[in-house]
Formats: sequence, C-alpha cells, structure tokens
Amino acid sequence: MSFILMKVLITILVLMSLQMCTQIKKSENSPKMENSTTKNNPYYSRTDRTKLNVPNSEWEKILSPEVYAIAREADTERPFTGKYNEFDELGEYYCIVCGNHLFRSDSKFSSTCGWPSFFEADKEGVAYHRDTKFGMERIEVVCKRCDSHLGHVFNDGPPPTGTRYCMNSVSLEFVGDSESK
Repeated sequence: MSFILMKVLITILVLMSLQMCTQIKKSENSPKMENSTTKNNPYYSRTDRTKLNVPNSEWEKILSPEVYAIAREADTERPFTGKYNEFDELGEYYCIVCGNHLFRSDSKFSSTCGWPSFFEADKEGVAYHRDTKFGMERIEVVCKRCDSHLGHVFNDGPPPTGTRYCMNSVSLEFVGDSESK
C-alpha cells in the first residue's frame, strides 16, 4: 500500500514541476508581443501630456477586456503572471491606455511580491488616490493623464526613496532603449 502511495505522490510532483516549467516559458516570451491596444486608440500619445476626460463607455470600445478591467475598473492581475514581473531590459514604461510616461527601468527592482515594482515614478506621469476597498488602507497609483489604474504604492521599498510602486503589467507598455533610437 505504501509503495502505491509513493508512486502517486511522485507522479503528482512530476506533473506539478512540468506545469511550472510551462508557465515560466510562457511568461518569458510575453514582453515581445505587439501592443494591439494602441493601434486603434485615438487618445494614445507618448508626447502629449494634456489631461484626458474620456468616459469609460468610450474606453470600453477601444481597450481590450483585460486592459479595461484593470485600467478602468481597478481590477488586479494575478501575482507572478504579468509579463513585466521578471523582466529587466533597459527602457521606458508608459501607460498602456494613453501613452503617458510613467517609469524608467533604472528604478525597477525585484521585490518578489509578484508584480513589477519600481522605487521611483515620473512625477508628471502619476497621481495618487486614497483606496479603502476590501477593508484596507492603501494609496492607489493612477496615470496622471487618463486616470487609469496602475497599481498601489507602499512605504516598504528600497533606498533611495523607500517606496515600492507595485504595478500591474497589463497597465504598462515597455519601450526598450534599442527600440526608441
């Protein structure tokens, strides 16, 4: 009886490890995917910082369901699933909804929290709101241009700022230094 139990446990462990390998390979290729959100978006610009006042009914027509849920309805992607969580190329991060500049990759760090984390944001790129949902007291980070939800900021980050901008990959667009030249 114990021999059969051991075989079952070993089989389960092998299957679990194979599943984890599959998930890791999938996330490694994700950042290279083309961004279809910006193609049909008349409000998208990496140079215009003019405040946008677009109703959610309009954003819903433009954005993919996943981007809309996170950026406009303040949903959250599952931890360790975002394409920028374990991503370390040099470049700039922009708002996926409107193209506003948010972060430089030099401020990104590995926080092991499951989401891409930065210790500093573009002061002209982000704004803050008090968030008391789910019985928690947090500070929501939104795009200063279009008010899209990006994530939250916490006071447990590394020097020099001591802050951790915990962001949703879905809300971000990355442009590598090699692409922008």
